[in-house]
Amino acid sequence: MTQGTALTARTIPGTVLSIDAMGSDLGPAAIVAGIAGSAAKNPNLRFIVHGDRPEIERLIDRRRDLSDRCEIRHADGVVTMGDKPSHVLRHGKNTSMWSCIEAVRNGEAGAAVSCGNTGALMALSMIRLRKIEGVNRPAIACLWPSRNPSGFNVMLDVGADIRADAEDLLQYALMGASYARNGLELQRPRVGLLNVGTEDHKGRAELKLASDLIERVSHAADFDFVGFVEGGDLPSDKVDVIVTDGFTGNVALKTGEGTARLIRELMGEAFRYSPLSRIAAMLAYTSLRRLSKRIDPRRVNGGVFLGLNGTVVKSHGSADATGVSAAIKLAARLAASGFNERLAARLAAAEQAAAAAIQSEAGQA
Repeated sequence: MTQGTALTARTIPGTVLSIDAMGSDLGPAAIVAGIAGSAAKNPNLRFIVHGDRPEIERLIDRRRDLSDRCEIRHADGVVTMGDKPSHVLRHGKNTSMWSCIEAVRNGEAGAAVSCGNTGALMALSMIRLRKIEGVNRPAIACLWPSRNPSGFNVMLDVGADIRADAEDLLQYALMGASYARNGLELQRPRVGLLNVGTEDHKGRAELKLASDLIERVSHAADFDFVGFVEGGDLPSDKVDVIVTDGFTGNVALKTGEGTARLIRELMGEAFRYSPLSRIAAMLAYTSLRRLSKRIDPRRVNGGVFLGLNGTVVKSHGSADATGVSAAIKLAARLAASGFNERLAARLAAAEQAAAAAIQSEAGQA
């Protein structure tokens, strides 16, 4: 649907997603290919696509079953990776990113997806969607492949803000536990605080204070606090939610993704080394393909902005069609489940219970 009646989350059956087509390092072609991949697997998805209309129309018209499921909204401007968030806030009203967020703000779409500048996307989301009442710093949460039955752990923050004091880390724990309940369907998530060691005396002062705060509110907020965890615990089954600041989380995330890519490349080189190794690869093809999918970072692409009055999923700027499709799949699942409303309600209840627990302990002291 390139023209005519607008798609809206209120009036169109199924799930409507708002897609920024212009922020990707690979251009709109990768975005449209990702949309097509998701649309083929989910007939209930509809899309509002923001960006350069002539280019997007040309790409969508090549996809036989896509044109009647997309509304294109023209935007002249593009937020580049080098743009400062403050500049975008002042001068970005004509950009595809701004238009993408507005569709969620106006209730036309259940979630937004963008591959663009993370800082600008967070700044726009905070200004246009506003923070949930009581949230100091929103966080970006990602799914980390793990040995848990769900196949994933939740880690936050992975890049929304490089700073986080003890109170912020406590709030991340509350939001992460809520995300794990709603997104991974865990009744009582296990929360860990990322540190340089598991011993109580290790780490910065704010980590020790955060550990005390999280421990004190865990029972009232209905999650289990397992204490400090180390980098090696990120893919383990000893924890469901890993809490850290945005600087550490972003470094850990990109290190993990780079390591996964290296392993895939080294395995490919090893099985191409000789005729005998190529025969071995053919015999192990099914197992190798399963392993390749499991460690492919593109298939878990998409960080969710937590703490806002609207669902926003940030895809990697360099994501290809597979990565974009994964981010869209995540956004669709969250939008269809009413995740953001459930998160806000759960977070408010958890914070009230946590405050009551702290006051009770203070009265007994």
